[in-house]
Amino acid sequence: MREFDFELALCAHLEREGRLVSRQLGGAVHGRRVLDTVVVEPGPEFEERAAITPDRLPTAAIESDVGPGRARYWKDAFDCHPDRAERAVELAVERGFFERERRGGRTYVRQTARYPDWVGEIVAIENKPDLGRPGDLESQLRTDVSLGLADRVVLATASYVTGAHLNRIPEEVGVWRFDPDSGTVDIRREATPLPTDGAGVELLDERPIRADVRIVSAAEKARARRKLAERAYGKGWRSFDYPSCERCSPDADGIPYCQWKDRAVRASDECGPDCEGYAAADPPAVDGESLRAERTPWRADPDGRRRRQSGLDQFR
Repeated sequence: MREFDFELALCAHLEREGRLVSRQLGGAVHGRRVLDTVVVEPGPEFEERAAITPDRLPTAAIESDVGPGRARYWKDAFDCHPDRAERAVELAVERGFFERERRGGRTYVRQTARYPDWVGEIVAIENKPDLGRPGDLESQLRTDVSLGLADRVVLATASYVTGAHLNRIPEEVGVWRFDPDSGTVDIRREATPLPTDGAGVELLDERPIRADVRIVSAAEKARARRKLAERAYGKGWRSFDYPSCERCSPDADGIPYCQWKDRAVRASDECGPDCEGYAAADPPAVDGESLRAERTPWRADPDGRRRRQSGLDQFR
């Protein structure tokens, strides 16, 4: 099975269990690491977060000195480049996290609600359906464990898992054998919780006789975890395009299934006039937001968004 098909099937399975799922998210602090699948378990104040906006809240706005009390002059509330601060203000207002008012030719902002402690647990899943072609799997998993950005790290595969496979990856990594056809998960090894509230070690580069690493402070990790969770909340996992072909028939989970190839397809890589089964048509209409809202605690149109829409032109 190809990794794209496997990844979408696993995301759909996890979503049907009511989990907040996203895919292909940056999972590094100073280096480069893309996490295949990210699951965010809701924390104690999740409802407060869901009531604000279905979209990602900008990091600069969350970290600013803007609060829900007295409005502040926007330039005094940010410790970053003015262009980034201005963009953060625009997005925060657009997404209902900030309110904006004008006084004497200056723009003042306040939060519509305090930013809540909404993240419970973050699980990072590395998808490798075929363990016979591991690629850089061991190095990637060692980096995830030593950094400790996620609370748990899991390897998901469709392969038969042997003791030799388990011995080649860090013992903290959980191992799932996932069958996309039946939607069943056989947990071959439970994941060990990682110390996310302390410092971590991030592998930046590895060569035969040298490895470059960097210590990541607890504060840097906390900031990166919040950023990762916000991206997962806003993006979801249906971030792919649907093929402009009449043979694309999305299944009940919204996965782009191709009748010609008899499997899921990635529109950007393998669909178009060069395909012998291609038949030009409008892309199929899939309401991924409704599917996500029905199956998970994520809310597609919360009260906060409706307030923003009703006053959208107030400051234009």
